[in-house]
Amino acid sequence: MSEPPVDNPAPSSDAAEDEPRPGRARKPVGWSVITIGVLVAVSATLVWRRDGLAGVLDILTHDLGLFGGILPRVLAGCLLGAFISEILPHDRVSRSLGPESGLKGLLIGSAFGAILPGGPFTAYPVASALLAVGADFGATISMVVSWTLVGYGRAVAWELPIMGADFTLWRIMISLPLPVLAGAFGRFVYVRMYPKRGDE
Repeated sequence: MSEPPVDNPAPSSDAAEDEPRPGRARKPVGWSVITIGVLVAVSATLVWRRDGLAGVLDILTHDLGLFGGILPRVLAGCLLGAFISEILPHDRVSRSLGPESGLKGLLIGSAFGAILPGGPFTAYPVASALLAVGADFGATISMVVSWTLVGYGRAVAWELPIMGADFTLWRIMISLPLPVLAGAFGRFVYVRMYPKRGDE
């Protein structure tokens, strides 16, 4: 005796997994946006009371020009980070800068940050790309701290001509261990705050 046909078969687990899961929607207006908006409104009101509408318009014109100059750099930095995350081999980055890289990973991150050229529009997208391709928090912290403290570009272009060779060399020598220490501490704290992520 044949079984009656089933009109609506239950979806298989594979089909359920293939269906796109809705991502967590981010609110376009959060507390940070509201706080900044309130501060901008209060500041604009104070400027308007002191300098009138001309003072407010002058600030707006200047800031729009500044925004127009910064926007291409932000776009270029974000594109750089996106391309780097696609180009770099994940397995090699994970071996060299991942959680199991030990002191070697911290030293590589520190050295990379010291020679990384450019400003924050380059450094932070690159750091984000390294995290995306397998670098751990410790090595990435070492990179960012080294870029901030050691950065040869700023030292050669600004510090050496203004402060002199003695000051620049001593400042760099004193700063050299700090990125490694910061990365080691960051790795120690991160593994204990997020043990499951640290084991991945």
